[in-house]
Amino acid sequence: MTEVTGTDALARIKELVEDIDFTMLTTQDDDGQLVSRPMSTRQMDDAGDIWFFTAEDTKKVDEAEEHRNVGLAYLDAKGHRYVSVAGRAQIVHDEAKMAELYTPDLNIWFEDGLDTPGITLLRVTPTECEFWEPSKGKIAQAAGMLKALVTRDTPDDDIMAHGRITC
Repeated sequence: MTEVTGTDALARIKELVEDIDFTMLTTQDDDGQLVSRPMSTRQMDDAGDIWFFTAEDTKKVDEAEEHRNVGLAYLDAKGHRYVSVAGRAQIVHDEAKMAELYTPDLNIWFEDGLDTPGITLLRVTPTECEFWEPSKGKIAQAAGMLKALVTRDTPDDDIMAHGRITC
């Protein structure tokens, strides 16, 4: 596997997170159970924080405030791209940041836009990020997989790129 580290890994994680968009946000409920739900990523800023809109009166907000450790799992099945983020969640009331990040497609969830009662931001500050993606084009990947099937061996290590960074 091709390893990517440091600022290159962080830059690639930012690109993947913003390109894949939807993630599964995992929180911990009062019984200690892990609970996941889909969220649309608004931004990964230059500080590395990942931003989402949410309604304040939701279980995810209660859980994020009670148990701040959360997980984000991004998946692009067609592109074979994956990102895992462990981080700390915080509810943020910042009208300027909300105005910066809000787009009309969010009206599906927030009928009155930024005037929707209880609309707020959820910020995840990563502590550990990891990604996997193809390091070769689709034809080279397919040839590598076919070779592995024919030879009954594992695919070559350089088929996927991997990056990990502690934030």
